[in-house]
Amino acid sequence: MSYPIPAAICKTEYEIKKSRFIAWAAYAPDREAAMQLLSQAKSEYPDARHHCWAYLLGNPASAASAAMSDDGEPSGTAGKPILNVLQHKGVGDVMLVVIRYFGGIKLGAGGLVRAYSSAAQQVMEQLEIQQRVAMAEFTICCDFSQEQFLRHWLDQVQGQVIDIGYSHQVQVVISVPESEAGGLPDVASERGWNLLIAE
Repeated sequence: MSYPIPAAICKTEYEIKKSRFIAWAAYAPDREAAMQLLSQAKSEYPDARHHCWAYLLGNPASAASAAMSDDGEPSGTAGKPILNVLQHKGVGDVMLVVIRYFGGIKLGAGGLVRAYSSAAQQVMEQLEIQQRVAMAEFTICCDFSQEQFLRHWLDQVQGQVIDIGYSHQVQVVISVPESEAGGLPDVASERGWNLLIAE
């Protein structure tokens, strides 16, 4: 299943009543990558009062996982509005961090919700996206003489080697676009590869 994902990190800045809201949106295929972006934002803006965030992992139509944090802002005024924007943008595997520098003027709960929503909205509108290609994993056992051909075939179909092991044969775990996976059994039987479908 293919769906849109961020193509590159995008950063925007928004100011309201002297409070600065710096929004970052980037590709995050898993929670670990999302948390990495958060710590990057914290190290770049260590003196900011809040680093609020939300992420949406997997297909945006039925996200595998979603989470958010108000990071010290009143409950429901930051993480939830950020997540809300993500849920309406149709982009998956995305982490959005909004960094806030307090400007001395209180915005009130409604004002905060609007400010965090606007910051998130702005960065998502400027975010470059690309299609995620659904991949399928297989394990192939083949003779050493076949390894070069296998690598060549993977290059042609935009596949990749995930893991490789050498014993009396070469055992290769590969990942190929689902659109190409249908042709693999034919190539395997033609070449004498032992093809196992990864669980």
